[in-house]
Amino acid sequence: MLPLRHALGWRVAGTVLLLFVLVATLMPAVWVFPSRGEFLEWFVHVDKWLHAVTFVFLAVWFAGQYRARSYWRIGVGLILFGILIEGCQRLVTYRSADWFDIAADVAGIIVGLTIATAGLGGWSLRVEEWYWRRSAGARID
Repeated sequence: MLPLRHALGWRVAGTVLLLFVLVATLMPAVWVFPSRGEFLEWFVHVDKWLHAVTFVFLAVWFAGQYRARSYWRIGVGLILFGILIEGCQRLVTYRSADWFDIAADVAGIIVGLTIATAGLGGWSLRVEEWYWRRSAGARID
């Protein structure tokens, strides 16, 4: 982990974020018309994009707290998290597990870690530094 002033806070926030994603993926599908039981056709294709975008965000989030040499651990951890999500979805009757969801998760992880490697990694350290300067009354250029 990076030398963060509020490392525990970042870890708690990351855990809450993961729990939020897990709960959101296990909630009953809101894209079904309850009166007719019909699926919205457009959502079939958007679902994979939602998986990818979610995992881009998660990868960038965790890359903000860890050094670049730990990105492979972030990737493996998020892949396992994606597999956990699909396993949990398989256990409930109102959701379905799909290998293509895991593929979308992996694509999102790759894009997110690429974005982090390109310069967004370590963002939380910069946020803390900005906040420290601001609270100390220093001028931000």
